[in-house]
Amino acid sequence: MKFATFPLADAEGAILAHSVATPKGTLKKGRALSAADIARLAATGLTHVVAARLEPGDVGEDEAASRVARAAAGPGTHAAAPFTGRANLFASTAGLAVIDAATLARINALDEGLTVATLPQLERVAPGQMIATVKVITFALPEPIVAKAVEILEGGVPLASVRAFGPRSAGLVLTRMSATKASVLAKRRTAIEDRLKALGASLGQVETVAHEAAAVAGTIQRMQAAGADPIIVFSASAIVDRGDVIPAALVEAGGEIVRLGMPVDPGNLMLLGRLGATDVIGAPSCAASPKLNGFDWILERRLAGLEVGPHDVASMGLGGLLKEISTRPQPREGKLAGDALIDDDMTGDGSRHRLKVAALVLAAGRSTRFGPSNKLLADFGGEPVVRRTVKAVLGSGVSSVIVVTGHMAAEVRTALEGLAVSFVPNPDYRDGLSASLKAGLAALPRGLDGVLVALGDMPGVSSSDIDRLISGLAPKEGRAIVVPTCGGKRGNPVLFAGHLVSELAEVEGDVGAKPVIARHGDEVAEVDIGSPRIFADVDTPEALERARHEDGL
Repeated sequence: MKFATFPLADAEGAILAHSVATPKGTLKKGRALSAADIARLAATGLTHVVAARLEPGDVGEDEAASRVARAAAGPGTHAAAPFTGRANLFASTAGLAVIDAATLARINALDEGLTVATLPQLERVAPGQMIATVKVITFALPEPIVAKAVEILEGGVPLASVRAFGPRSAGLVLTRMSATKASVLAKRRTAIEDRLKALGASLGQVETVAHEAAAVAGTIQRMQAAGADPIIVFSASAIVDRGDVIPAALVEAGGEIVRLGMPVDPGNLMLLGRLGATDVIGAPSCAASPKLNGFDWILERRLAGLEVGPHDVASMGLGGLLKEISTRPQPREGKLAGDALIDDDMTGDGSRHRLKVAALVLAAGRSTRFGPSNKLLADFGGEPVVRRTVKAVLGSGVSSVIVVTGHMAAEVRTALEGLAVSFVPNPDYRDGLSASLKAGLAALPRGLDGVLVALGDMPGVSSSDIDRLISGLAPKEGRAIVVPTCGGKRGNPVLFAGHLVSELAEVEGDVGAKPVIARHGDEVAEVDIGSPRIFADVDTPEALERARHEDGL
């Protein structure tokens, strides 16, 4: 790769190294310069530009990141589409992130232009949560570097995988002393049940017994015989010695003490034991709180099928000071994603939760240029144009789809029958795109990270195109609006960060969201789709025929 200052006359096809403001908008870094771009740069008075030109043997940043990410994705994970040299790995299931530290170190030592960052080892993840990111720092990598990285990743232990939580039914033994209040027992039961539910397990048999070794031992035996696993014992008084009531009860029941106490605070006074193949866990008193503690670490690992021995517990001291960690997920204070807990504090590329993106499909227009019929209902490969478009949106990573109707609303609804969408009528559809946009925005759910605005007459746009836009959304990194491009020209659909919804709702006339995009030019991220399908609406019968031809129909 040649990185240099190029005369404008020699810069066509080179990759822009730094964003440049022009009268017609900002040309973003990473853009392959077209002849039109060169003219825009010249109009600003520039004669030279800092850029990079790929040479034979170079692998472009997106392709390099994608190849490495796909090779790094182990069981329970998947790699997303690349964007500006970054490809993220996401959890496909709820569980614990398992990172091979040795492999990670080898990859990061290959070349300074290739980096991989991951979550901490054995962090709890939800489906759709990012667990690793591959970032190519330079605009390209040499093919030998990319090939070596793939060889390392495919030749050994997966770099990143997720150990899924297994569905289990746990037993809970609550011990009572004369001064133990019923409200305390109820709180402890609720806390344990919430934790199990968040990990995809359930609370089965529950017994309250006297705080005596014989009574606890008998209950443990009965629960094991009934198939409970794990058996959690919540003691009326903290466990302070191997000779205390709960450890003594475990031994009396025929079990063994694996470890008493752990170097995690809160959670020091935890008991880990076994009765045959069944886990018996003595919960510390802090397990009555929803805040993260050492008991969670033991429970998570065992429900994910990971072995936990004395050495494993002893090594938990590094990072075990949980009192000072405010961003850890907490069983009743976080959000649920599927059956797993997530932290709601961060968004964008540093997110600890899956981006929640709703889609608005604008399908209310009068279709005046198409003639007497409605373009949205025209046949496209055996189904109506609008159905083809909406199915592509539904197949992407959006969380919900709202279809705005107006002209021939009943017919449009019929065309979308059976699809998982909601409908919003726009009685003012004759007023243009902005009226439909406002109607859809007013119906959006709260707490969105982004909203995708799609046109109902673009049947060529694919689910993968939309996923690439979602991958590019990172408001905290200055990517609050994500637009698809081809040949340097922008198309549709467009993705907006959630904080821009109020501005979108103020747009007037038939220009759609263009004023908002213009106001936030520095926050626009362009994703090169590489196909003119992002321009191909079907406003006329001739446009429909071209779209059919391009799609091989």
